[in-house]
Amino acid sequence: MRQISLLFLSAAVALCGLNIVLCQAPSYGERGSDLGIQVFQEVASSKPEDNVVLSPHGVASILGMLLSGAHGNTRKQMITALRYKKNGPYKMLKKLHKSLTAKSNQDAVIIANAMFTQEGFPLEEDFVETNRINFQCLTTEKINEWVSNKTRGHIPSLVKADMLNSALTRLVVVNSIYFKGMWKSRFQPENTKMRPFNAGNGNVYKVPMMSQLSVFNMATASTPQGLKYKVIELPYHGNTVSMSIILPSEEDTPLSRLLPHISTTTVHSWDKLLHPRKFRLLIPKFTADAEVELEASLMALGVRDMFSQEKADFRHISSEPVYVSKALQKAKVIVNEDGTKASAATTAILMARSSPPWVTVDRPFLFLIRHKPTGTILFMGQINQP
Repeated sequence: MRQISLLFLSAAVALCGLNIVLCQAPSYGERGSDLGIQVFQEVASSKPEDNVVLSPHGVASILGMLLSGAHGNTRKQMITALRYKKNGPYKMLKKLHKSLTAKSNQDAVIIANAMFTQEGFPLEEDFVETNRINFQCLTTEKINEWVSNKTRGHIPSLVKADMLNSALTRLVVVNSIYFKGMWKSRFQPENTKMRPFNAGNGNVYKVPMMSQLSVFNMATASTPQGLKYKVIELPYHGNTVSMSIILPSEEDTPLSRLLPHISTTTVHSWDKLLHPRKFRLLIPKFTADAEVELEASLMALGVRDMFSQEKADFRHISSEPVYVSKALQKAKVIVNEDGTKASAATTAILMARSSPPWVTVDRPFLFLIRHKPTGTILFMGQINQP
């Protein structure tokens, strides 16, 4: 059986339960994001002391693009993992794509998709047309040049020569996400000072900490096991996208204890708890990038057959049998004073009327960048050392 090389890309920033809110069905953005969150949890659990950055929506986008070409158990496993309807999610995914990239967001969310094919490889017309209409997907050439252009140079290279086989590679499917958002309340550079950060490896490092006295939404929540944590919401200036900082309340609580609790249902629960509070927020400037192999995580989540030469069934992509030989994602996040480039029982905190308190993010934390109208998690990360 022939070989297909598939690479995932989600660049520059933007979370495991699959609980369903009975009063309101999850959106397609949330369904896909939950799978991406589970992939993040699989990766982060194997790297508890490292920085990890991933785009949950990027993972869902690649599977969504391949879905129209899958058949039998291969398709069933993908549908189950994504929680999409069996008759095809494409109208909803087209609507989701339009909402995420709308100019009304004000903050730039640029999503691009492409298929790179070997010359002469017979793609099924329905597969090409479905992806063109619903994912604005193009067939093109020169993968790394395309990636660098679509991510504004943040991801200069995705594909290495040894990933492709001139005799066997038939198709490379790529998704890119670029985000640039300015803080609604910007940090002043003169307030940025070197301060201690207690890293995930137990060491203490001096890092540039941004600081501002302002009003932010904040809450204290807890997991079903009683683990308390803080949630701080930093909106971008367009008000449709925000960054949430998730910080365990106890200094000695590792992020690994909090990670399994995070899902889009959990994120929804925060909306009812967040209340505006005036305080001085100190948060590190940071740049984090990561390259993540996704095959093991997806197989652990039940998406197995598409990686098997014997079992993969992509008959609606091509008459030539193919399978996924590689699943890869790169992501990069830059957080500074101006903003971000990227690429459920709870208790609220009641603060007394005294001098404004300080909230210092000086130990490992999680972040997620969420498109609020659709609930889509564009980017997620754990920062152990800025």
